[in-house]
Amino acid sequence: MLLSEIKKRALKLIDDLELVDFGFALPYTWVLLKGPEGKALGVAMTLPEEVQRYRNSIGEPSLNAFIERADSLNVIERTLGLASINAVSQYYIDLNDAEFADVLELLPENAGKIALIGNMPPLARELRNKGYEIYVFERNAKLWDRDTYSDALEYHLLPEMDAVVASASCLVNGTIDLLLDRAKKTELFVLTGPTGQLLPEFLRGTGVTHLAAMKVINLKRALLGLKLGSFRGFEEGNRKYVVEVS
Repeated sequence: MLLSEIKKRALKLIDDLELVDFGFALPYTWVLLKGPEGKALGVAMTLPEEVQRYRNSIGEPSLNAFIERADSLNVIERTLGLASINAVSQYYIDLNDAEFADVLELLPENAGKIALIGNMPPLARELRNKGYEIYVFERNAKLWDRDTYSDALEYHLLPEMDAVVASASCLVNGTIDLLLDRAKKTELFVLTGPTGQLLPEFLRGTGVTHLAAMKVINLKRALLGLKLGSFRGFEEGNRKYVVEVS
């Protein structure tokens, strides 16, 4: 499981870091930490449709306790673990080589079939308007439309794709391993969205080529947006970036 490898790498980086606050919330679960160089905020998409019955087995909350459960079979623990790993990643990430750009800029004009993992209507619409052949896969039936395929078809169709743009929530729902295994033909595999705040080195050699995520530039505004359950409020405190993994 890829999350198992990611957590091992993250655990090596937390000696000087301390958990400040956290919330399992909508739309994002969030973790705030601090270290000698200041504070960092990490998030992970909360998937209410995946939530199971849960009794706290973590005990006293800490970065170590959360990250240790990043590969848990329980989605609440997995989400808190990934948000913690993202907070650690954002504390250390060097964006000197990053582009403050949009994921659309990564796609070559001559790309053939493109898979969108997760129904992202604005992105799908823009890609169709540019003439790309788009296949949109979605697990949550409430987010389906007439142009959406069930994620059950990913197994059969991903080997035909030339590029994959995947919502990084595939890390939360545990499908990332399947996606990478079935999309080996692709030259471009992008994890996109705030959940993709990982350190690029955590994903080298996996098949992921780029991360298109968000860097918090106004911590106070972003944190207030998270506490109020606001997509827009959180995103107003951020700046989009794209960084190459390999």
